[in-house]
Amino acid sequence: MSTPTPPKKKSIANIAGIVAIATLVSKVFGLGRQVVLASVFGVGTAYGAFQYASIIPSFFLILLGGINGPFHSAMVSVLSKRDRKDAAPIMESVSTLIGLILCVVAIGVFIFAPQLISVVAPGLATKAPEVREIAIQQLRIMSPVAWFAGMIGIGFGALNAADSYWLPSVSPLLSSVTIVGSVGALALMYGKDLLKPEFATLGGVVLAGAFLTGTILQWMAQMIAQRQQGLGSLKFRFEPKQEAIQDVMKVMGPALFASGMLQINVYTDMFFTSFLPKPEQAVSALDYANLLAQTPLGILSNMILIPFLPVFSRLTDPENWDELRSRVRQGVLITAVAMLPLGAVMLALSQPIVRLVYERGVFNPEASALVASVLAAYAFGMFVYLSRDILVRVFYALGDGNTPFRISIVNIFFNALFDYILVERFGVPGIVLATVGVNIVSMLALVYFLDKRLDGVGWQGWFLPIVGLAGASFAGGSVSWWVSQQIAAQLAVENFFSFAVQLAIAGSSGLLVFLIIAMQLRIPEVKLFLDRIIGRFKKA
Repeated sequence: MSTPTPPKKKSIANIAGIVAIATLVSKVFGLGRQVVLASVFGVGTAYGAFQYASIIPSFFLILLGGINGPFHSAMVSVLSKRDRKDAAPIMESVSTLIGLILCVVAIGVFIFAPQLISVVAPGLATKAPEVREIAIQQLRIMSPVAWFAGMIGIGFGALNAADSYWLPSVSPLLSSVTIVGSVGALALMYGKDLLKPEFATLGGVVLAGAFLTGTILQWMAQMIAQRQQGLGSLKFRFEPKQEAIQDVMKVMGPALFASGMLQINVYTDMFFTSFLPKPEQAVSALDYANLLAQTPLGILSNMILIPFLPVFSRLTDPENWDELRSRVRQGVLITAVAMLPLGAVMLALSQPIVRLVYERGVFNPEASALVASVLAAYAFGMFVYLSRDILVRVFYALGDGNTPFRISIVNIFFNALFDYILVERFGVPGIVLATVGVNIVSMLALVYFLDKRLDGVGWQGWFLPIVGLAGASFAGGSVSWWVSQQIAAQLAVENFFSFAVQLAIAGSSGLLVFLIIAMQLRIPEVKLFLDRIIGRFKKA
């Protein structure tokens, strides 16, 4: 009897293409959702309360259910080294063990919602008590998200290990569609009454209910895909002593705490915003700006991180460390090629970007100015954000979640310190600048320890290329800003068309300048990145 031929593994380029297209679809829907929310709620009470209430549910979705999160990373790391036939029992055992724990967590969130909001945003009690009451109600509605988030993260990891990338990347659009439908129906029903104070409570309930419903739909879609792939079902299987389960926990436990420490930094940020004069506006501005930064960042992040994680995992033996070092350099420099020019252009064009995307309905020019200042701060730190994630994934592949965890613990102190210093000086943008500072400290520490772990990681060979790409990006950003100012002066109007023209011409000009300079640097990763982009366009 002949042995069946195992399915052919997708190449890094193919995986990156699948993930990029799927993530693009999801991110476009996510951006559309945010535009609807901005036009209906602006930076008002209902949406501000939702930002505080959703910190904990979003914490679970990002920490447990997110692609590249600890659950996802642990499942990919373990299942990619085992036969496909072993996946279902491992999946069911892990889901049972984690699911029991998360049931208890969800019940606790519901019962102790008032206390949790007081911990997350203590300033609301005096600065905005009406925001606090709505946030408590919203948190109770969203408490079941804890369980669904864990199941989503475990399933995403299993699907990626089975070479299935489309659904995990595109499924978040179900949440976006649900929220848009619910909020859109609410807007049609109430029309001009949306700005009345009594609308805040109803709007808050609709937002929280749509968030929970979208999460449930995302999980249901994933369960169908898991069954089709033979990756198990929702079946009770309690085998905590199984070797594979223990392997998952060895990676998942430290990774969970390490990623959790990063999310604690989000809590620290919210803590400081709750003491600002108008906390609902501050926290809403952070969210709107974050979405604009995360749309391109998420697409490029998944293109870079997801294909490299299985590669890192297969190169962990000492005899493969030369190739591992090469792949680490490749990941960091591809990140620089993608994120440095993008960040520079977004910083230069933050004002027209925000006005083009959000300024309609109740979202006025004052709100645009606030959000644009925050977006500029996000753009400044895009490269270090993604580079840090590349290095963290190398440690996960090596089976070492403790080093990122220890670094994350130290960074909690730095984040609080930077928040305290920068918020007083810069206001809301200071929150983001503090996070950028933490990411820089984290990246330097990860490089130091990885250099020791691999007997040299070759970071000296990264330095000059990164400096060169940063200089090219600065030139591109400067050109974008100058061209934008000239166009604005010539058009002398402020509307959707004028903002679109500014972005199209000024953005293209800046990126073209970057490309011309970067090509002269003769960095191999520049050509590699461009070849992949051009190849995708040709196939399209």
